[in-house]
Amino acid sequence: MKYLLTSAGIKNASIHDALVDLLGKPVAESHALCIPTALYPFPGGPSAAYQFISGSTANPMCELGWKSLGVLELTALPSLDEEVWIAAVQEAAALLVYGGDVLYLGRWMRESGLAKLLPSLRETVYVGVSAGSMVTAPVFGETYDDPSTPFVIEQGLGLVDFALLPHLDHEDHPESSTARATRMAADLPVPTYAIDDETAIAVVDGTVQFVSEGHWQRFAP
Repeated sequence: MKYLLTSAGIKNASIHDALVDLLGKPVAESHALCIPTALYPFPGGPSAAYQFISGSTANPMCELGWKSLGVLELTALPSLDEEVWIAAVQEAAALLVYGGDVLYLGRWMRESGLAKLLPSLRETVYVGVSAGSMVTAPVFGETYDDPSTPFVIEQGLGLVDFALLPHLDHEDHPESSTARATRMAADLPVPTYAIDDETAIAVVDGTVQFVSEGHWQRFAP
């Protein structure tokens, strides 16, 4: 599988170009499935899910002009015949995995069976936003919105070999300051990349490439 891990979606031309390179064809010729599951634990989750699907968030994903766009709701998958939803996933050129509650997302990635399927999708592009990017790591640290609380260190899906912290030094995310990122990275056993909203990480066959019109930092474990 190919990965484009973002903090805030396809925010600039450089990240958009990286997406097209990974797809191997224009967005307008590509089929995508969007995954809103991580939004539901929060107040207003259903409304936020609609905004994501309809392309009315500040994080460009669904509104990029895909040839077709479907919704893959992870909590529904265990009640479906596997051949139905697996075929839909295998036909998609891209999976658009939105942010929200990373612990909830990780749980349903596993319980739905999608996490097990992902490594077999050699040409599919996994496009993550925030928690949708964080969950791909072997482990991740999370504080949610209270920077005074201890870090919650949890197991991720292990799809990549590093941890990721989005929204680096964003004024609305005090938990993602450089100082906090430095402290969190010291608690993690893998390298940590902290990226701002103008940065993405592309991963193909284990090779990591940064795509940035902003700034990012690497922290050793």
